[in-house]
Amino acid sequence: MKGTSRCARAMPEFQDSEVCRNILESLQTGLCVLDLQKKIVFWSSGAERITGFLRHEVVGQLCTANILTHCDQKKCGACGESCPLGSALRTARPTEGACWLHHKAGHQVAVQLHSAPVRDSHGSIIGIVEDFDEQPAASVDHHEDGLKAGACVDALTGIASHALMQSHLRETLATFSELNVPFGLLLLRLEGLEEFRARHSQEAAAALLRAVARTLEGALWRTDYAGRWSEDQFLIILNGCSEDALRAVLARIRRMVTSEAIEWWGEHQSLPISLGNASAEVHDTLQSLLARLQQSLNSDAVRHPHPAADARSHGAGS
Repeated sequence: MKGTSRCARAMPEFQDSEVCRNILESLQTGLCVLDLQKKIVFWSSGAERITGFLRHEVVGQLCTANILTHCDQKKCGACGESCPLGSALRTARPTEGACWLHHKAGHQVAVQLHSAPVRDSHGSIIGIVEDFDEQPAASVDHHEDGLKAGACVDALTGIASHALMQSHLRETLATFSELNVPFGLLLLRLEGLEEFRARHSQEAAAALLRAVARTLEGALWRTDYAGRWSEDQFLIILNGCSEDALRAVLARIRRMVTSEAIEWWGEHQSLPISLGNASAEVHDTLQSLLARLQQSLNSDAVRHPHPAADARSHGAGS
C-alpha cells in the first residue's frame, strides 16, 4: 500500500503537459503530430536532427509543402493513396514501414517510420502522429577510418573518390572473369552543372553534389559502391546484379535523383540528369566496359533532351 501511495503521488507530476513535452523532446527519434488537415502542430528535436528542418520552419505548415515528403522504394512521392499518414487516417489503424524522407539539404534519408491516429478523450480521431528513426546508409564500407586518408574519399561529397572507384572496378571485373559473378554499372551525370555553378555560386553546386551523393549511398545495398567519377558524374557498381535487375535499379535511381533539390535563397534548385548503364560481358576489359557505359550515357542524353537548369527551379512553397 505504501508503494501504491508513492506512485499515486508521483503520477500528477508526469501528467503535467510541460513534463510530457520535455520527455518527447529528449527522444532521439523524430516525432511529428499533424491535425486532420495534415498541418504540422508538433515537431520534435529528433525530427529537426533527422530532416534538417527547424521547428519554426514547419509548425503550422502542411506536411505536403516539401517538408515531410515520403518516398518508397518503388516510386517517389509516396503521397495520396500511398501516404503512410493518409493511410493511418483512412483506416484508423497504425501503419509502419521503411521509406525515404527528403532532407532540407536536398538528399534523401532512409527511415523506419510508424504512423498512428491520435484520439481525444471521447475516442474521436483528431490528428495523426508519426515517429521515424534514421536507418544507417547501406553503402558505407569505404567510410572506414583507414580509408579516409589519401585519395580514397572525395573531399567535396564525402563518398568514394575516382581512384577508389577505379580500384573497386578492377577488383569487381577480376572477380567476374574468374568466378562469373555478374555485375552492372550505372553512370549518372548532372546536366548543366557548370551553368548552375556560374548562376548560383560554387557553394550551391557543392550542396547539390553532396545531396545527390548521399541519396545514392542510401539507395544501394551494402555490397554495392557509389563514388564520384568526375566533376559532374557519379559511378555506381552493382555487384551480383543481372541485366534485368540493372534496369530496375536504374529506373529507381532515376526517380530518386530526379526528385532531388536544394533550398537556395528561398527557392528549390535542381538539375536534370542523364543515366547510362552497362553489364559486364565475357572478355570485357576495363576500357571496353567503360566505353560502353559512356556510350549509353550519351545515348540517354540524346533520348531525353534536358531543358535549361532554371526550368527546374521553383519557389519553396510551390
